[in-house]
Amino acid sequence: MRRKGAGIGAVSKDRLQKAKFEKKGTEIADAQLSQLTTHLEQFKTHLERFASKHKNEIRKDPEFRNRFQQMCARSGVDPLASSKGFWAEMLGVGDFYYELGVQIVEVCMATRDRNGGLISLEELWQRLKGSRRMKHNQEI
Repeated sequence: MRRKGAGIGAVSKDRLQKAKFEKKGTEIADAQLSQLTTHLEQFKTHLERFASKHKNEIRKDPEFRNRFQQMCARSGVDPLASSKGFWAEMLGVGDFYYELGVQIVEVCMATRDRNGGLISLEELWQRLKGSRRMKHNQEI
């Protein structure tokens, strides 16, 4: 009767099989990473095309802008945190407005516990005025 799995031949065979599995696993992971990269590039292209096509609506219509931001959030994209140059170019907002927008969101998030993120324009203006003087020595 022959014993299975014993001896140098079996150890060598197990090592070879393990190496083949590792190689195949690496090949599959590389292929999946390549596919994911391709999908992300396509998504970025489509998002850029959408933002460009609807630029005026995003700028002028608060409801449409809110839906656009929700769509971005659901897909893991934050237009305010994304590459500043991309959104400045795509939506036509310069650095000043980009930074101001980020600061407005920060103020609303900081006061969310107290007011649900809704703040009067007067209070927002006062908070931003102090914040911008401290950070940029710049008025709004």
